Amino acid sequence: QECSKKQKNDDTQSTSVDPLSSNDGIEEKDEFHTLANAKILLSDCLACDNCMTSEEGARVFQQNQKELFRILNLNKKCDTSKHKVLAVSVCPQSLPYFAAKFNLSVNDAAKRLCGFLKSLGVHYVFDTTIAADFSILESQREFVQRYQRRNQEEHALPMFASACPGWIRYAERVLTNLVTSHICTAKSPQQIMGSLVKGYFARQQNLSPDKIFHVIVAPCYDKKLEALREDFYTALYNSQEVDCVLTSGEIVQIMEQKNVSMKDVTEVAVDSLFDEIKEGDVVRHDGKRSDGYLEHIFKHAAKELFGVDVKEITYKALKNKDFQEVTLEKDGETVLRFAAAYGFRNIQNMVLKLKKGKFLYHFVEVLACPGGCLNGKGQAQTEDGKPDKALLNQMEEVYAAIPVRLPETNMHVQKMYQDWLEGMDSKKVQETLHTKYSAVNQTASNLDIKW
Repeated sequence: QECSKKQKNDDTQSTSVDPLSSNDGIEEKDEFHTLANAKILLSDCLACDNCMTSEEGARVFQQNQKELFRILNLNKKCDTSKHKVLAVSVCPQSLPYFAAKFNLSVNDAAKRLCGFLKSLGVHYVFDTTIAADFSILESQREFVQRYQRRNQEEHALPMFASACPGWIRYAERVLTNLVTSHICTAKSPQQIMGSLVKGYFARQQNLSPDKIFHVIVAPCYDKKLEALREDFYTALYNSQEVDCVLTSGEIVQIMEQKNVSMKDVTEVAVDSLFDEIKEGDVVRHDGKRSDGYLEHIFKHAAKELFGVDVKEITYKALKNKDFQEVTLEKDGETVLRFAAAYGFRNIQNMVLKLKKGKFLYHFVEVLACPGGCLNGKGQAQTEDGKPDKALLNQMEEVYAAIPVRLPETNMHVQKMYQDWLEGMDSKKVQETLHTKYSAVNQTASNLDIKW
Protein backbone atom coordinates (compact mmCIF):
# COMPACT_ATOMS: atom_id res chain seq x y z
CA GLN A 1 0.00 0.00 0.00
CA GLU A 2 1.45 3.33 -1.05
CA CYS A 3 1.14 5.99 1.63
CA SER A 4 -0.71 9.04 0.43
CA LYS A 5 1.71 11.29 2.29
CA LYS A 6 4.18 10.78 -0.56
CA GLN A 7 1.92 12.87 -2.78
CA LYS A 8 2.97 16.37 -3.61
CA ASN A 9 1.16 19.43 -2.35
CA ASP A 10 -0.54 20.37 -5.57
CA ASP A 11 -4.12 20.97 -6.58
CA THR A 12 -4.50 17.63 -8.37
CA GLN A 13 -3.53 15.62 -5.30
CA SER A 14 -4.80 17.68 -2.41
CA THR A 15 -8.30 18.13 -1.14
CA SER A 16 -9.13 21.67 -0.09
CA VAL A 17 -12.14 23.18 1.55
CA ASP A 18 -13.01 26.84 1.50
CA PRO A 19 -14.26 27.62 5.00
CA LEU A 20 -16.51 30.34 3.55
CA SER A 21 -18.37 27.90 1.33
CA SER A 22 -21.14 27.14 3.82
CA ASN A 23 -23.80 29.60 4.95
CA ASP A 24 -22.30 32.41 2.89
CA GLY A 25 -25.72 33.62 1.86
CA ILE A 26 -26.96 34.21 5.38
CA GLU A 27 -23.72 35.18 7.06
CA GLU A 28 -23.34 38.75 8.22
CA LYS A 29 -20.46 40.76 6.84
CA ASP A 30 -18.34 42.26 9.57
CA GLU A 31 -14.88 43.63 10.18
CA PHE A 32 -13.41 40.11 10.32
CA HIS A 33 -15.10 38.49 7.33
CA THR A 34 -12.17 38.99 4.95
CA LEU A 35 -9.83 37.20 7.33
CA ALA A 36 -11.51 33.82 7.03
CA ASN A 37 -10.53 33.08 3.43
CA ALA A 38 -7.45 30.96 4.12
CA LYS A 39 -7.79 27.38 2.91
CA ILE A 40 -6.41 24.28 4.61
CA LEU A 41 -5.07 21.51 2.42
CA LEU A 42 -5.67 18.02 3.68
CA SER A 43 -2.17 17.11 2.53
CA ASP A 44 -0.80 19.65 5.03
CA CYS A 45 -1.81 17.20 7.74
CA LEU A 46 0.76 14.56 8.58
CA ALA A 47 -1.87 11.92 9.35
CA CYS A 48 -2.50 9.73 6.32
CA ASP A 49 -5.50 10.95 4.30
CA ASN A 50 -6.76 7.37 4.14
CA CYS A 51 -7.10 7.39 7.94
CA MET A 52 -9.55 10.29 8.00
CA THR A 53 -13.30 9.89 7.77
CA SER A 54 -15.29 12.53 5.91
CA GLU A 55 -16.81 13.63 9.22
CA GLU A 56 -13.36 14.12 10.74
CA GLY A 57 -12.25 16.01 7.66
CA ALA A 58 -15.21 18.39 7.94
CA ARG A 59 -14.53 18.99 11.64
CA VAL A 60 -10.84 19.65 10.98
CA PHE A 61 -11.76 22.25 8.36
CA GLN A 62 -13.91 24.03 10.95
CA GLN A 63 -10.76 24.69 12.95
CA ASN A 64 -9.60 27.74 11.06
CA GLN A 65 -9.49 31.49 11.48
CA LYS A 66 -13.17 31.78 10.69
CA GLU A 67 -14.09 29.94 13.89
CA LEU A 68 -11.96 32.33 15.96
CA PHE A 69 -13.64 35.34 14.36
CA ARG A 70 -17.08 33.82 14.85
CA ILE A 71 -16.45 33.92 18.61
CA LEU A 72 -14.92 37.40 18.44
CA ASN A 73 -18.01 38.68 16.64
CA LEU A 74 -20.31 36.86 19.04
CA ASN A 75 -18.65 38.74 21.89
CA LYS A 76 -19.38 42.08 20.18
CA LYS A 77 -23.14 41.50 20.21
CA CYS A 78 -25.52 42.57 22.97
CA ASP A 79 -26.69 39.14 24.07
CA THR A 80 -24.14 38.64 26.83
CA SER A 81 -25.52 35.19 27.61
CA LYS A 82 -23.85 33.99 24.40
CA HIS A 83 -20.49 35.64 25.08
CA LYS A 84 -17.42 33.44 25.57
CA VAL A 85 -14.19 33.96 27.47
CA LEU A 86 -11.57 33.58 24.75
CA ALA A 87 -8.31 31.94 25.88
CA VAL A 88 -5.36 31.24 23.59
CA SER A 89 -2.53 28.89 24.63
CA VAL A 90 0.74 29.08 22.69
CA CYS A 91 3.09 26.11 22.27
CA PRO A 92 6.76 26.80 23.06
CA GLN A 93 7.85 25.48 19.64
CA SER A 94 5.75 28.19 17.95
CA LEU A 95 7.51 31.11 19.62
CA PRO A 96 10.90 30.61 17.85
CA TYR A 97 9.00 30.81 14.54
CA PHE A 98 7.61 34.26 15.37
CA ALA A 99 10.97 35.36 16.78
CA ALA A 100 12.96 34.25 13.72
CA LYS A 101 10.41 35.41 11.15
CA PHE A 102 10.17 38.92 12.59
CA ASN A 103 13.76 39.19 13.84
CA LEU A 104 12.78 39.53 17.50
CA SER A 105 14.02 38.03 20.73
CA VAL A 106 11.87 35.13 21.89
CA ASN A 107 10.64 37.16 24.89
CA ASP A 108 9.67 40.09 22.68
CA ALA A 109 7.94 37.72 20.25
CA ALA A 110 5.88 36.21 23.09
CA LYS A 111 4.78 39.64 24.34
CA ARG A 112 4.01 41.02 20.88
CA LEU A 113 2.05 37.89 19.94
CA CYS A 114 0.10 38.33 23.16
CA GLY A 115 -0.48 42.01 22.32
CA PHE A 116 -1.71 41.17 18.82
CA LEU A 117 -4.13 38.48 20.01
CA LYS A 118 -5.53 40.77 22.69
CA SER A 119 -5.97 43.56 20.12
CA LEU A 120 -8.32 41.17 18.28
CA GLY A 121 -10.41 40.64 21.40
CA VAL A 122 -8.76 37.63 23.09
CA HIS A 123 -9.10 37.78 26.88
CA TYR A 124 -6.23 35.54 28.02
CA VAL A 125 -3.01 34.34 26.39
CA PHE A 126 -1.19 31.46 28.09
CA ASP A 127 2.09 29.59 27.60
CA THR A 128 1.69 25.79 27.44
CA THR A 129 5.08 25.09 29.08
CA ILE A 130 3.35 24.35 32.39
CA ALA A 131 1.26 21.66 30.65
CA ALA A 132 4.46 20.12 29.28
CA ASP A 133 5.78 20.11 32.88
CA PHE A 134 2.87 17.91 33.92
CA SER A 135 3.19 15.69 30.85
CA ILE A 136 6.91 15.10 31.38
CA LEU A 137 6.53 14.42 35.11
CA GLU A 138 3.76 11.87 34.48
CA SER A 139 5.79 10.26 31.67
CA GLN A 140 8.83 9.98 33.96
CA ARG A 141 6.82 8.25 36.67
CA GLU A 142 5.16 5.91 34.20
CA PHE A 143 8.47 4.86 32.65
CA VAL A 144 9.97 3.96 36.04
CA GLN A 145 6.85 1.92 36.88
CA ARG A 146 6.92 0.14 33.52
CA TYR A 147 10.63 -0.63 33.90
CA GLN A 148 10.01 -2.14 37.32
CA ARG A 149 7.21 -4.32 35.87
CA ARG A 150 9.10 -5.31 32.73
CA ASN A 151 9.53 -8.95 33.77
CA GLN A 152 5.88 -9.36 34.79
CA GLU A 153 4.14 -7.53 31.92
CA GLU A 154 4.78 -8.36 28.28
CA HIS A 155 3.93 -4.87 27.01
CA ALA A 156 5.57 -2.85 29.78
CA LEU A 157 8.58 -2.00 27.61
CA PRO A 158 9.46 -0.43 25.32
CA MET A 159 7.56 2.76 26.13
CA PHE A 160 6.83 5.22 23.33
CA ALA A 161 6.23 8.94 23.89
CA SER A 162 2.65 10.14 23.43
CA ALA A 163 3.07 13.87 22.74
CA CYS A 164 2.96 13.78 18.91
CA PRO A 165 -0.58 13.40 17.45
CA GLY A 166 0.69 12.44 13.98
CA TRP A 167 2.52 9.47 15.50
CA ILE A 168 -0.45 8.58 17.72
CA ARG A 169 -2.83 8.68 14.75
CA TYR A 170 -0.56 6.39 12.73
CA ALA A 171 -0.13 4.00 15.67
CA GLU A 172 -3.86 3.71 16.36
CA ARG A 173 -5.10 3.53 12.77
CA VAL A 174 -2.32 1.52 11.10
CA LEU A 175 -0.01 -0.17 13.61
CA THR A 176 -2.82 -1.17 16.00
CA ASN A 177 -2.24 -3.41 19.03
CA LEU A 178 1.37 -4.15 18.15
CA VAL A 179 2.23 -0.63 19.31
CA THR A 180 -0.65 0.99 21.19
CA SER A 181 -0.07 -0.94 24.43
CA HIS A 182 3.47 0.45 24.51
CA ILE A 183 2.43 4.11 24.24
CA CYS A 184 2.77 6.21 27.39
CA THR A 185 -0.66 7.07 28.78
CA ALA A 186 0.27 10.65 29.77
CA LYS A 187 -1.68 13.20 27.77
CA SER A 188 0.18 15.51 25.41
CA PRO A 189 0.95 19.07 26.59
CA GLN A 190 -1.84 20.38 24.34
CA GLN A 191 -4.51 18.25 25.96
CA ILE A 192 -3.21 18.77 29.49
CA MET A 193 -3.43 22.50 28.76
CA GLY A 194 -7.03 21.84 27.75
CA SER A 195 -7.64 20.25 31.16
CA LEU A 196 -5.92 23.15 32.92
CA VAL A 197 -7.93 25.82 31.10
CA LYS A 198 -11.33 24.08 31.11
CA GLY A 199 -10.80 22.55 34.56
CA TYR A 200 -8.47 24.43 36.90
CA PHE A 201 -8.72 27.90 35.35
CA ALA A 202 -12.49 27.67 34.81
CA ARG A 203 -12.95 26.80 38.48
CA GLN A 204 -10.70 29.68 39.56
CA GLN A 205 -12.77 32.09 37.46
CA ASN A 206 -16.13 30.57 38.51
CA LEU A 207 -16.87 29.76 34.87
CA SER A 208 -18.57 26.79 33.29
CA PRO A 209 -16.11 25.10 30.87
CA ASP A 210 -18.49 25.63 27.95
CA LYS A 211 -18.26 29.40 28.55
CA ILE A 212 -14.57 29.31 27.62
CA PHE A 213 -13.47 29.09 23.99
CA HIS A 214 -9.97 27.63 24.08
CA VAL A 215 -7.61 28.05 21.11
CA ILE A 216 -4.17 26.43 20.78
CA VAL A 217 -1.43 27.96 18.60
CA ALA A 218 0.74 25.04 17.47
CA PRO A 219 3.46 24.18 14.92
CA CYS A 220 1.51 21.47 13.07
CA TYR A 221 -1.89 20.60 11.61
CA ASP A 222 -2.14 17.24 13.37
CA LYS A 223 -2.91 19.10 16.58
CA LYS A 224 -6.30 19.88 15.01
CA LEU A 225 -7.02 16.14 14.79
CA GLU A 226 -5.88 15.60 18.36
CA ALA A 227 -8.31 18.23 19.67
CA LEU A 228 -11.22 16.23 18.19
CA ARG A 229 -10.53 13.01 20.11
CA GLU A 230 -13.58 11.69 21.94
CA ASP A 231 -11.60 11.14 25.14
CA PHE A 232 -10.95 14.90 25.30
CA TYR A 233 -14.65 15.76 25.38
CA THR A 234 -16.74 16.47 28.50
CA ALA A 235 -20.33 15.40 27.88
CA LEU A 236 -21.61 17.15 31.04
CA TYR A 237 -20.72 20.55 29.57
CA ASN A 238 -20.84 19.58 25.88
CA SER A 239 -17.33 20.93 25.66
CA GLN A 240 -14.00 19.88 24.13
CA GLU A 241 -10.87 20.58 26.17
CA VAL A 242 -9.51 22.40 23.11
CA ASP A 243 -12.07 24.07 20.84
CA CYS A 244 -9.85 25.18 17.98
CA VAL A 245 -6.23 24.77 16.88
CA LEU A 246 -4.53 27.36 14.68
CA THR A 247 -1.03 26.84 13.34
CA SER A 248 1.65 29.49 13.72
CA GLY A 249 1.39 30.11 9.99
CA GLU A 250 -2.35 30.70 10.23
CA ILE A 251 -1.73 33.39 12.87
CA VAL A 252 0.72 35.08 10.50
CA GLN A 253 -1.96 34.92 7.76
CA ILE A 254 -4.28 36.87 10.04
CA MET A 255 -1.56 39.48 10.61
CA GLU A 256 -0.92 39.78 6.87
CA GLN A 257 -4.60 40.14 6.04
CA LYS A 258 -4.93 42.87 8.66
CA ASN A 259 -1.70 44.53 7.46
CA VAL A 260 -0.17 44.21 10.92
CA SER A 261 3.52 43.63 11.56
CA MET A 262 4.66 42.03 14.81
CA LYS A 263 7.13 44.87 15.21
CA ASP A 264 4.31 47.43 15.31
CA VAL A 265 2.31 45.61 18.00
CA THR A 266 2.32 46.77 21.61
CA GLU A 267 4.02 44.32 23.98
CA VAL A 268 1.71 42.76 26.56
CA ALA A 269 2.87 40.32 29.26
CA VAL A 270 1.64 36.74 28.83
CA ASP A 271 -1.02 35.67 31.33
CA SER A 272 -0.66 33.02 34.00
CA LEU A 273 -3.26 30.50 35.15
CA PHE A 274 -2.74 31.78 38.69
CA ASP A 275 -4.67 34.84 39.85
CA GLU A 276 -3.28 38.10 38.45
CA ILE A 277 0.30 36.86 38.09
CA LYS A 278 1.96 37.40 34.70
CA GLU A 279 4.50 35.08 33.09
CA GLY A 280 8.17 36.04 33.20
CA ASP A 281 10.78 35.23 30.57
CA VAL A 282 10.20 32.30 28.24
CA VAL A 283 11.67 28.99 29.42
CA ARG A 284 11.85 25.55 27.80
CA HIS A 285 12.67 21.95 28.62
CA ASP A 286 15.78 19.94 27.80
CA GLY A 287 15.83 18.69 24.23
CA LYS A 288 17.04 20.39 21.10
CA ARG A 289 13.89 20.38 18.96
CA SER A 290 11.07 19.09 21.14
CA ASP A 291 9.63 19.15 24.66
CA GLY A 292 12.57 17.00 25.76
CA TYR A 293 10.86 13.80 26.87
CA LEU A 294 13.92 11.67 26.14
CA GLU A 295 16.34 13.78 28.16
CA HIS A 296 14.08 14.30 31.16
CA ILE A 297 12.94 10.66 31.35
CA PHE A 298 16.50 9.38 30.83
CA LYS A 299 17.96 11.48 33.63
CA HIS A 300 15.05 10.69 35.97
CA ALA A 301 15.27 6.93 35.28
CA ALA A 302 19.05 6.90 35.72
CA LYS A 303 18.66 8.49 39.15
CA GLU A 304 15.58 6.57 40.33
CA LEU A 305 16.52 3.12 39.05
CA PHE A 306 20.31 3.11 39.21
CA GLY A 307 21.31 6.00 41.51
CA VAL A 308 23.26 7.70 38.71
CA ASP A 309 23.24 11.50 38.29
CA VAL A 310 23.45 12.25 34.57
CA LYS A 311 24.48 15.84 33.93
CA GLU A 312 24.97 15.83 30.17
CA ILE A 313 23.48 13.45 27.62
CA THR A 314 25.55 12.25 24.66
CA TYR A 315 23.58 11.44 21.54
CA LYS A 316 24.86 8.89 19.03
CA ALA A 317 23.50 9.37 15.51
CA LEU A 318 22.68 6.08 13.79
CA LYS A 319 21.32 5.86 10.23
CA ASN A 320 20.64 9.60 10.06
CA LYS A 321 20.50 12.69 12.27
CA ASP A 322 16.81 12.05 13.00
CA PHE A 323 17.48 8.64 14.56
CA GLN A 324 19.75 8.91 17.59
CA GLU A 325 20.32 6.84 20.68
CA VAL A 326 21.40 7.46 24.26
CA THR A 327 22.68 4.75 26.60
CA LEU A 328 23.53 4.43 30.28
CA GLU A 329 26.21 2.00 31.36
CA LYS A 330 26.75 0.72 34.89
CA ASP A 331 29.37 -1.83 35.92
CA GLY A 332 30.16 -2.49 32.27
CA GLU A 333 26.57 -3.27 31.36
CA THR A 334 24.16 -1.17 29.29
CA VAL A 335 21.18 -0.70 31.63
CA LEU A 336 19.23 1.97 29.73
CA ARG A 337 18.95 2.39 25.97
CA PHE A 338 16.81 5.26 24.69
CA ALA A 339 16.25 6.55 21.17
CA ALA A 340 14.81 9.58 19.38
CA ALA A 341 13.03 8.68 16.12
CA TYR A 342 11.82 11.65 14.07
CA GLY A 343 10.04 11.36 10.73
CA PHE A 344 7.98 8.49 9.31
CA ARG A 345 10.89 6.70 7.65
CA ASN A 346 12.58 6.27 11.02
CA ILE A 347 9.28 5.39 12.68
CA GLN A 348 8.65 2.67 10.09
CA ASN A 349 12.11 1.16 10.56
CA MET A 350 11.64 1.24 14.32
CA VAL A 351 8.28 -0.57 14.12
CA LEU A 352 9.64 -3.24 11.78
CA LYS A 353 12.35 -4.02 14.34
CA LEU A 354 9.69 -4.26 17.03
CA LYS A 355 7.68 -6.67 14.88
CA LYS A 356 10.75 -8.88 14.31
CA GLY A 357 11.57 -8.99 18.01
CA LYS A 358 14.88 -7.15 17.51
CA PHE A 359 13.98 -4.06 19.49
CA LEU A 360 16.67 -3.01 21.98
CA TYR A 361 15.25 0.25 23.31
CA HIS A 362 13.54 0.89 26.61
CA PHE A 363 12.07 4.24 25.55
CA VAL A 364 11.66 6.08 22.24
CA GLU A 365 10.74 9.72 21.77
CA VAL A 366 8.72 9.53 18.56
CA LEU A 367 7.88 12.61 16.47
CA ALA A 368 6.24 12.53 13.04
CA CYS A 369 8.13 15.55 11.69
CA PRO A 370 11.72 15.11 10.49
CA GLY A 371 13.70 17.57 12.56
CA GLY A 372 11.14 17.56 15.37
CA CYS A 373 8.37 19.93 16.41
CA LEU A 374 10.09 23.10 15.21
CA ASN A 375 9.77 21.70 11.69
CA GLY A 376 5.98 21.29 11.96
CA LYS A 377 4.22 21.83 8.64
CA GLY A 378 2.19 24.67 10.11
CA GLN A 379 5.28 26.88 10.24
CA ALA A 380 8.66 27.38 8.56
CA GLN A 381 7.34 26.34 5.13
CA THR A 382 7.99 28.09 1.84
CA GLU A 383 5.09 28.95 -0.47
CA ASP A 384 5.56 25.68 -2.39
CA GLY A 385 5.20 23.67 0.82
CA LYS A 386 8.87 22.84 1.32
CA PRO A 387 10.78 23.47 4.57
CA ASP A 388 12.32 26.94 4.81
CA LYS A 389 15.76 25.68 5.86
CA ALA A 390 17.24 29.10 6.55
CA LEU A 391 14.34 30.07 8.79
CA LEU A 392 14.41 26.65 10.47
CA ASN A 393 18.11 27.07 11.30
CA GLN A 394 17.33 30.44 12.88
CA MET A 395 14.48 28.89 14.85
CA GLU A 396 16.74 26.13 16.16
CA GLU A 397 19.27 28.73 17.33
CA VAL A 398 16.52 30.73 19.04
CA TYR A 399 15.09 27.63 20.72
CA ALA A 400 18.50 26.38 21.90
CA ALA A 401 19.20 29.76 23.54
CA ILE A 402 16.03 29.69 25.69
CA PRO A 403 16.87 28.89 29.35
CA VAL A 404 15.95 25.39 30.53
CA ARG A 405 13.67 24.89 33.54
CA LEU A 406 13.23 21.45 35.09
CA PRO A 407 9.59 20.43 35.57
CA GLU A 408 10.37 19.37 39.14
CA THR A 409 11.32 22.94 40.06
CA ASN A 410 7.97 24.49 39.05
CA MET A 411 6.36 25.28 42.39
CA HIS A 412 2.98 25.98 40.76
CA VAL A 413 2.93 22.42 39.43
CA GLN A 414 3.76 20.92 42.83
CA LYS A 415 1.05 23.03 44.47
CA MET A 416 -1.54 22.03 41.86
CA TYR A 417 -0.79 18.34 42.43
CA GLN A 418 -1.84 18.82 46.04
CA ASP A 419 -4.59 21.45 45.83
CA TRP A 420 -6.26 20.59 42.53
CA LEU A 421 -5.34 16.98 41.75
CA GLU A 422 -5.55 15.63 45.32
CA GLY A 423 -2.00 14.25 45.40
CA MET A 424 0.36 12.68 42.86
CA ASP A 425 -1.11 9.18 43.15
CA SER A 426 -4.76 10.16 43.15
CA LYS A 427 -7.55 8.94 40.92
CA LYS A 428 -7.99 12.53 39.75
CA VAL A 429 -4.43 12.56 38.36
CA GLN A 430 -5.25 9.51 36.26
CA GLU A 431 -8.52 11.03 35.05
CA THR A 432 -7.07 14.49 34.32
CA LEU A 433 -3.53 13.87 33.06
CA HIS A 434 -3.80 10.45 31.41
CA THR A 435 -5.71 8.80 28.58
CA LYS A 436 -5.77 5.46 26.78
CA TYR A 437 -4.55 4.67 23.29
CA SER A 438 -5.97 1.71 21.41
CA ALA A 439 -6.41 0.39 17.89
CA VAL A 440 -9.33 1.97 16.00
CA ASN A 441 -10.75 1.62 12.49
CA GLN A 442 -7.90 -0.29 10.94
CA THR A 443 -7.13 0.93 7.43
CA ALA A 444 -4.19 -1.38 6.82
CA SER A 445 -3.54 -4.83 8.15
CA ASN A 446 0.17 -4.93 7.49
CA LEU A 447 3.28 -2.89 8.15
CA ASP A 448 4.48 -2.76 4.56
CA ILE A 449 3.34 0.79 3.86
CA LYS A 450 6.00 2.57 1.82
CA TRP A 451 6.98 5.91 3.26
